[in-house]
Amino acid sequence: MIHQYCVFHVYEIHNTDELFVLSGYLGPKPVARLEELPFNSKVIYGMYGSEGIKPSLHGSLLNIQNTVQNLNIFYSNLPVHSKCYVWRRNGEIIHALIGSANFSVNGLTTPFREVLAETTFDTFAPLNEYIRHILNNSISCLEVGMARVVETATESESCLVTLLSRDGEVQNAAGLNWGQNPNNHTTPNDAYIAIRTFHIRANSNIFPPKQLNPMELDGRGRMQRHNDSIEIIWDDGVTMEGLLEGSQPIDDIIYPKQISSFPVKAELGEYIRQRLGVPSGQPVRKHHLQAYGRLDIEISLLSDGVYKFDFSV
Repeated sequence: MIHQYCVFHVYEIHNTDELFVLSGYLGPKPVARLEELPFNSKVIYGMYGSEGIKPSLHGSLLNIQNTVQNLNIFYSNLPVHSKCYVWRRNGEIIHALIGSANFSVNGLTTPFREVLAETTFDTFAPLNEYIRHILNNSISCLEVGMARVVETATESESCLVTLLSRDGEVQNAAGLNWGQNPNNHTTPNDAYIAIRTFHIRANSNIFPPKQLNPMELDGRGRMQRHNDSIEIIWDDGVTMEGLLEGSQPIDDIIYPKQISSFPVKAELGEYIRQRLGVPSGQPVRKHHLQAYGRLDIEISLLSDGVYKFDFSV
């Protein structure tokens, strides 16, 4: 969380007029949040040069570019894995952070896994030349041809996650109906998507193990493992922040057991109900899914912590 605070609040203590972000991979949520800053920002997606970009992520970034006035998004033609956060005034660097944290929710909020460190004054000039070189070898996201927008999900990068319980029905007070249990501290639209053991055995790279540390206190004062933040891009272009939460042991390794929206647990349930045509606050039943045309969601890993959820029919 400290990285996210640094990126979005550094300008409050440094007199700057521009933020430049170079990141190997991007997530749409922090990119969109740059609209909050009182100056222009430039963002470069570094690994476009070697990997291209998935259509769902490209579409999300295009939508942000077309709606945020103080932002320019670029894709590097050079394969760049660097992570640089540079604040400038009149074209000169005032403050800079470099490290391992991608410009994504997962990269900026996962404790202890990534690092960003301040650079020293003597590095400002060469760092400025470096980012100018990358920028000169980049193109606007608005100029990208479809040849580099690639949908290349493999079996190891995607899986079908059922919305039904083991008995073949939608659970009455769990899953999509998590909030329907009057004894839970939930609201009626609260929902989660269960991650089964067989999903993880077949797709352990999509659902990574939970961090052993740091341990955190839950709402009842008990220690729990950190829940990884993720970004979800739906097939219709809707984006939301989520959590890989809960814990389940598989071969002596702790994995998450469900996906929820964050910080509002009801956001996922409200969205699914809207897609299904189920009134807000009402339970979801199997016949709703059947009438819609599918009983599952295809989950694909676009980059570290950024997922595509396909619920199209």
